[in-house]
Amino acid sequence: MDMTEALSALLRETEERHGGYEATAPPHRWSDWYAAYLVARQDGRTPDEAAADAARHVAAVRR
Repeated sequence: MDMTEALSALLRETEERHGGYEATAPPHRWSDWYAAYLVARQDGRTPDEAAADAARHVAAVRR
């Protein structure tokens, strides 16, 4: 898989995970959630761990 394909796959995963978060989340910038999720996944976190990290990040930046 080349770099473009890998990034596309990660972005699709991120989009799917964000959809689940979006359904119950407070108002937020999707880019904050996406950035935190992408970084967590690139750091080797599982999808569930990355989603939790992203949710915590959004909560922190909303304060």
